[in-house]
Amino acid sequence: MILAGDIGGTNARLAYFQPQNGHLQLVSERVFPSREHKELGEIVSQFLDESGTRPDAACFGIAGPVRNGRVETSNLPWVIEQSRLANQIHLPATLLINDLEASAWGIGALAATDLVPLNHVSGPVVGNQAVVAPGTGLGEAGLFWDGNRHHVFACEGGHTDFAPQNDLQIELLRFLKARFGHVSYERILSGPGLVNVYEFLRDAGHGKESTDLASAIQKGDPAAAISRAAVAGNDALAAKALDLWIAVYGAEASNLALKIMATGGLFLAGGISPKILSKLTGPAFMQAFLDKGRMRPLVESMPVCVVTNDKAGLLGAARCASVRACKG
Repeated sequence: MILAGDIGGTNARLAYFQPQNGHLQLVSERVFPSREHKELGEIVSQFLDESGTRPDAACFGIAGPVRNGRVETSNLPWVIEQSRLANQIHLPATLLINDLEASAWGIGALAATDLVPLNHVSGPVVGNQAVVAPGTGLGEAGLFWDGNRHHVFACEGGHTDFAPQNDLQIELLRFLKARFGHVSYERILSGPGLVNVYEFLRDAGHGKESTDLASAIQKGDPAAAISRAAVAGNDALAAKALDLWIAVYGAEASNLALKIMATGGLFLAGGISPKILSKLTGPAFMQAFLDKGRMRPLVESMPVCVVTNDKAGLLGAARCASVRACKG
């Protein structure tokens, strides 16, 4: 039995998987609100106690840079150490990896029905792959193709400098710089980032806030309220915010694809992309993705898909634990 975790700034998902005929069969799963707990060990211990089962190996994808078995989470006040967690759950075969590294491990376990293509390319599709995932933060990862198989690697590309593409985006950069100092892509391409974009447009006089949406933002999750209103098409300012967000998303996804030379495909994962699928399948995202000057023919050859399976990170963590356990 394998214990897998997909640990984000909003939710911590834990699941048991059973290897079966070369596949991973989901046995049980539970979601914990991350911010209601002091540390990951508390969540894992509760899950294990309630399940009454002990795993053979465990792997947790964590939102943050993992170095030497230690991670300071990007959007939570947690410091997680692999050795301490292993002692807490009494399991030496415990791994910590970056959450997008886990998502990248999950790509190979997805079915065609888990993917929605945003473009169609002709000819053979082979080579490196890339994963980008806006959620509570912005995660990015790559898969290096050695000619036989893909090798997953993590990165922190979501924290690179935002590069505006037009006058409106330059204005957005100035607004965010005044607020945050350094402006990374994560300040835009995340749930909180969508709120930043909306507030910029509102405060800079690019649209008027409706009383209905202002009330929804005040009462609940602001990012969810804005995206719902934009997708429904019943709020002009929300729609403008999401359009601007998508234009930046397309440009940064293309930046990542070029840096990794993702001729094997670019995958849009995370919690937000499936929820705004109707917008991503429109022209704005791919227009921004393809706007790469002399490199346009290259990015045109790269398949782009939205990952609709919300268990990709869990699957990936389980795959990683399975492979590492076999090597160990």
